[in-house]
Amino acid sequence: MTDAFDRQGFALALHPAAAEVIGSTVPAFKTRFRPTGETVIADGNPGEAMIHLEIALLPGRDTETKDRLAELVLALLTDHLKPTPDLNIQLTVEIRDLANYHKQVR
Repeated sequence: MTDAFDRQGFALALHPAAAEVIGSTVPAFKTRFRPTGETVIADGNPGEAMIHLEIALLPGRDTETKDRLAELVLALLTDHLKPTPDLNIQLTVEIRDLANYHKQVR
């Protein structure tokens, strides 16, 4: 998966597209990639893999906006993922509201 997923390209495409969908600005976006050390999917077959995105938004977006964002994310993931004939890759997205968020820029 390391060579199959263009992380940098994905993040750079995601930020402006997501900003447009949710009515935000590009500087508000941050993307972190955290590979997992161990993941077991289904029966543990090594041909199974996943990319899971967690998106946390400031409260106030309706369900329709969050659904459009999820569709956008899945499309961009597909666009930035090279074919992997030996892997069945599950792409998932969770979009949630931030409960308590504070930010300072210096």
